[in-house]
Amino acid sequence: MKTILTYEVRFLTNGNFKSMKKTIALLAVLGLFLMTSLPAAAAEEFTITIKDHRFTPETLEIPAGQKVKLVILNQDPTPEEFESYELNREKIIGGNSKGIIFVGPLKPGTYPYFGEFNMETAKGQIIAK
Repeated sequence: MKTILTYEVRFLTNGNFKSMKKTIALLAVLGLFLMTSLPAAAAEEFTITIKDHRFTPETLEIPAGQKVKLVILNQDPTPEEFESYELNREKIIGGNSKGIIFVGPLKPGTYPYFGEFNMETAKGQIIAK
């Protein structure tokens, strides 16, 4: 077995140690390139709408243990800030526009969020199951 491995290394490197180092470096770079160029699995997408300074749905269930994409649609003419201390997220969504927030993977549980500009009415929660 040792003879076969020695032959394979010499074949790849022409018996030259510098050539072997170059070959290993080339293989490492090629491996990194392949890993970073493969498409990542698309995150499941959920939509939260802001209208009349309220979040709809008020309770959103998402899968635990997965990264998800939240699309926040603000249908009000004024901006609102999506904020959650538990999710460690805050983002101002301009009036009549949308914002995107990625969360997770989350442990099972309840994660409240609120609109900082209309705290009395803009409240909601994400439940990871």
